[in-house]
Amino acid sequence: MSHFANGVPFRDEVSELSQVLKKRLNLPDAPMMPMGGFAMAAPVAQEEEDATPKAVKTNFTVKMTKFDDKQKVALIKEVKSLLEGFNLVQAKKFVESVPTIVKADISKDEAEKLKEALSKVGAVIEIE
Repeated sequence: MSHFANGVPFRDEVSELSQVLKKRLNLPDAPMMPMGGFAMAAPVAQEEEDATPKAVKTNFTVKMTKFDDKQKVALIKEVKSLLEGFNLVQAKKFVESVPTIVKADISKDEAEKLKEALSKVGAVIEIE
């Protein structure tokens, strides 16, 4: 393989190299990817996508979308007690920043308890 044109071997040398590699690596004579290779890959991808939604959702996000102004003080106190590390000022700012995420990546039970507690004090809660 000493005949190169612009750094690229001639066609018959490429063919010869291809044959040697096929023999050495025990590759079949068929092309590496059949013409319908992409068409065959598409249904497989579709099956994988179909399987994903069937998985049981384990992490939920609790989002406060709005609240009742008449119960704002009670809601602030509830947020302060439910969320770790919140003082009264932080809880007030948090409530006034609706819509906001209360907690993310929590279990369904914890999300339901949080929704129930905050709904009792005038918050409108969505679980995603």
